[in-house]
Amino acid sequence: MSTKKIKVLMAAAECAPFAKVGGLGDVVGSLPPAIKKLGVDIRLVLPLYGSISKRKYGLKMIYRELEVPSGRTLLKIDIYEGKLPGSSVVVYFIDSPEYFSRDAVYAPGDNSERFLFFSLAALYAIPALGWQPDIIHAQDSHVALMTDIIKVSNLDYIRDLKTLYTIHNFRYQGKAKTKVLSTGNLHPESFRPLSLDIRDGDVNYMVQGVLNADLINTVSPTYAKEIRTSAYGAGLERIIRRRRDDLYGILNGIDTKFFDPRHDKYIHFNYSDKSIAKKNKNKTALQKQLGLPIDPDRPLVGLVSRLAWQKGIDLITSRLSRLKAQFVFLGTGAPKYEKHLRELAKEYPRQFSAQIMFDIKLAQQIYAASDIFLMPSRFEPCGLGQMIAMRYGSVPVARATGGLKDTVTPQLGFRFKNVDKIELFNAIKNALDIYYDHPRQWQQMQVRGMKQDFSWDRSAKQYVRLYRKLL
Repeated sequence: MSTKKIKVLMAAAECAPFAKVGGLGDVVGSLPPAIKKLGVDIRLVLPLYGSISKRKYGLKMIYRELEVPSGRTLLKIDIYEGKLPGSSVVVYFIDSPEYFSRDAVYAPGDNSERFLFFSLAALYAIPALGWQPDIIHAQDSHVALMTDIIKVSNLDYIRDLKTLYTIHNFRYQGKAKTKVLSTGNLHPESFRPLSLDIRDGDVNYMVQGVLNADLINTVSPTYAKEIRTSAYGAGLERIIRRRRDDLYGILNGIDTKFFDPRHDKYIHFNYSDKSIAKKNKNKTALQKQLGLPIDPDRPLVGLVSRLAWQKGIDLITSRLSRLKAQFVFLGTGAPKYEKHLRELAKEYPRQFSAQIMFDIKLAQQIYAASDIFLMPSRFEPCGLGQMIAMRYGSVPVARATGGLKDTVTPQLGFRFKNVDKIELFNAIKNALDIYYDHPRQWQQMQVRGMKQDFSWDRSAKQYVRLYRKLL
């Protein structure tokens, strides 16, 4: 095992707070500082979207008009440097107005060419940085073809790079017409994984990342196993099985400073595992706020989610009105699920509250107020809601899939196996039986959940172990 300082360049399409659309942005914004604390020289490279303010983030140009010889056209890029806010992690920005002048991270239409050019430019920029990484850590399908470019390159500073490819969601694969390959100076004839991939008429970015990275990981141990099966493999299960010996599962973390009921500025009453009785005050405050009957003894079941097929929203039915509990739902998404939850709240206004919106403050208040937290997902690569809920002493009821299976153990919550309305109903009923009949056992579950280590520090140690495997 090498003892030298590891140097890693992490490439991604998103990074909070610069540019965030979903969970990918949270991961890329939170993981590097935790890795750096362990002695790794990790730096980030991102596109400079039009929405990123150079002035706000104190970005400085470090190289002007670097030529990037893309097969499509010869473009010149500027390179800016800044720091990830609240940390000492260096961030490089590739300024290519032809591709990234718009504010949106994902422009309307096909984004494959934009991110392939970014992948090429990020690698060509390395000599201009005055810093040579050992490892490229590519985050998700947008930058997966960096692994191809490295494999076919004859440039010394690129071809010796090791690669780690992180899969966030195996269903978001990034397919494109084969003509896009020239943007990255790639062509099928010189590279067998590409020639095999394009037999069906397109190039699959996810496939290329899986086939060509030195090591691969997903965002939970169970999801790493699930994607090898036909039920979860999204048509690529045979491809990922080829790399089973190089595939690892590392759980994501959460920001334990932000998600902390002791100091959370959004909730009505702060509390800790030693003052968990104060949690009930948050419940009665939310009941009043949402117009539900105020009853500190009535358990409150919360759901904060994207309203999508993946999240199992259709498993929530009027059958739940038979339970001695209240339910509050927060989120936006598919119109049919928004309508479904609104109708439940209209029909059972004393039991259901449907807040069809995106509201960070209300989300925090639901975590703090709820006794039970629902995550009935069809699949969940990692899931953060269950970790946040436990941090706030809310006991999860979740489907045993992906990261939910890894984190919601029988000591910490309740699980059900199949995507089934009755199974969800019974899992909630089991939770309510403990809540009502065994209050001491219930409080022990709450406290155990609040004491779990879901920090990025835990995840970072596992990533560093993978980096060391590569060197």
